[in-house]
Amino acid sequence: MKMRAAVLYEQGKPRPYAESHPLVIEEVDLDPPGPDEALIEIAAAGLCHSDLSAIEGIRARALPVIIGHESAGIVREVGANVTEAKPGDHVITSFVTACGCCAPCIEGRPNLCATSWSARSSGALISGGRRLSVRGEPINHGSGISCFAQYAVVSRHALVRIDPDISLDDAALFGCAVMTGVGAVVNTARVQPGAVVAVIGLGGVGLNALLGAVVSGAERIIAIDTRAEKLGLARQLGATETYDATDPDCAAKVIEATRGGVEYAFEMAGMLPALELAYRICRRGGTTVTAGLPHHEHTLSIPVAAMVSDERTIKGSYMGSCNFRRDIPRFLALYRQGKLPVDRLKSGVVDLDGINAGFDRLAEGNVVRQILHP
Repeated sequence: MKMRAAVLYEQGKPRPYAESHPLVIEEVDLDPPGPDEALIEIAAAGLCHSDLSAIEGIRARALPVIIGHESAGIVREVGANVTEAKPGDHVITSFVTACGCCAPCIEGRPNLCATSWSARSSGALISGGRRLSVRGEPINHGSGISCFAQYAVVSRHALVRIDPDISLDDAALFGCAVMTGVGAVVNTARVQPGAVVAVIGLGGVGLNALLGAVVSGAERIIAIDTRAEKLGLARQLGATETYDATDPDCAAKVIEATRGGVEYAFEMAGMLPALELAYRICRRGGTTVTAGLPHHEHTLSIPVAAMVSDERTIKGSYMGSCNFRRDIPRFLALYRQGKLPVDRLKSGVVDLDGINAGFDRLAEGNVVRQILHP
């Protein structure tokens, strides 16, 4: 079948993207789903900083590629062996397709599936197949999803069925922002009631981490960002205190206000200075969790002796340490109860023709989560 999609042919084009057009809108050929695959009509897809990193060239991708990894849609066709969903079902996609057979999957850590990681690196689906092409030339799959398009063929293992009354615009955010942000708090760090928490970087993932701290019962939730409007939104969503990250005394003020630092600091900005700040404001015995993905060459320098004597912990969190088939229903239940108001994180809707301008707004930090209607 033919469809419209946004194809990334070249990384690192200059801004403004509305003029340089890193994402080229093409008529793309999409082959039918093979065994263990499903055809999804994409109803909504989130514009995420991970996608921006691919456009900027910070994260290498097999090119050309259709990026986009956070989506919800409607199943239109299924291949052999697919039992997870049927045509007409509403679904959320997961950008890690867990094979169920590799060591991380067997250990109960499907978010770290090694088979999926290898397929992602090569630009293929987890089966090794490719279903996308333009003028007879193959196009790579982005994160096994490629949702910046009208349709996508994805693995059965990347789907979770949801109730049809849930807004698909809201549902899309659960595919990355909610899993990564809330999951970092409840799964990776296992924050307990009464904890003192800081979140650095208040984009879609960071604000979901803040919401995760709220539902975990944290007593104090400190939000840190460079933009006043995001700090204001954080206060509305449950932050007890906010600080300007550009203030040179930011760390000292947080340490003083908390009498030694926070128990948990979550770095969600994907920038080295944010991670350094997160580590600095943790107290003795504290835990720094990072879900940001800065340039692969960036390194963190820490005093090792102090890390030992203070019993400090640094943890990475990928996809919120989620088992998506277990956690998405749990998070959706909280959403239904009004405890995860992710609808308040949406910053407007764009179409394929406006997607490059949408990434300009994301790069400028003017938005939280824009939703693509392809």
